[in-house]
Amino acid sequence: MAGESTPQQQDQDFADYRGVWVLVEHARGRVNTVSWELLGEGRKLAARLDVELAAAVLGNQVDHLVDEAFEFGADLVYRVDDPVLEYYRTRPYCHGLSSLIRAYKPEILLLGATSMGRDLASAVATEVLTGLTADTTMLDVEPPPSRLLLASRPAFGEKILATILCKHRRPQMATVRPKTFAMPPRERGRRGPVIDAPLGLTEADIATKVLDYVAEEHYGLKLQEADVIVAGGRGLGDPAGFKLLEELAEALGGVVGASRAAVDAGWISHEYQVGQTGRTVRPKLYIACGISGAIQHLVGMEKSDMIVAINKDPRAPIFQLAHAGIVGDLYQVVPVLTRAFRERLGGQPLLSA
Repeated sequence: MAGESTPQQQDQDFADYRGVWVLVEHARGRVNTVSWELLGEGRKLAARLDVELAAAVLGNQVDHLVDEAFEFGADLVYRVDDPVLEYYRTRPYCHGLSSLIRAYKPEILLLGATSMGRDLASAVATEVLTGLTADTTMLDVEPPPSRLLLASRPAFGEKILATILCKHRRPQMATVRPKTFAMPPRERGRRGPVIDAPLGLTEADIATKVLDYVAEEHYGLKLQEADVIVAGGRGLGDPAGFKLLEELAEALGGVVGASRAAVDAGWISHEYQVGQTGRTVRPKLYIACGISGAIQHLVGMEKSDMIVAINKDPRAPIFQLAHAGIVGDLYQVVPVLTRAFRERLGGQPLLSA
């Protein structure tokens, strides 16, 4: 089309785009820890590209968030501090982040695949005319000269991992599920340069207004923060099987999770689902009961510190990932484990006993 640049011309323009950015997501002064997880992973990408790792902090009175961003690894912080940003709303946050992108040109921008992150990422990608890979589970970069972000996520019915590239637009954007990457170490007192930018909007420019903020207790948060998870799958046979898992989880001081198959069967609600279309978790102990080990589920829990599988099929794929396995009928195995842990722990959580 007339006036449209060729891929070669676009690639030449990319010399102005440098740096890896992470959006610091927060609500009412509390950071979503996926932001720090992404700073840890962003550090690896920045090192391979030999560029700075920057944090983008938008909000109202966010000095403490800037300090935390440095302590979790940012070399530089871009700050937009304005009363209009007191609560998250798509338009002002999209305007503020898009303005930063146009002014300072990052080559990579990472956000959490949270409710806010998904909403904001898609709006910003549309605004700055670039591509976005959603719900990625693996990140890497090609070395110069291509400098391409390799963002991988399950595809084709979640049976394979697809690596998606954004060759002709910048920044390269991706959202990443919480708990996909480990938290980086915190270096207290670490500081760096801050670049302040104006929002450029007033409250009168925004149609939506926040009337009140009501915190909601959501089970998914408990699932993602749990140190011990006992999860059930199709092998339970019926919803009554989750009663056994609840008893084992209670004995261990943990919570219950589920595979997509159990959720799709209507045995338990979606809030309990672990996997690509559910929650990504990273507990210290994950007990998989009657779960075969489809890739959709594995990408949601494969980075657990210890994985124990209980399945009567010795050829179930879950055993290839598990650190320990029990081949047997879960309806016989789980009650035995529950009794043993109750006697051993005496009502104390496993990890504090």
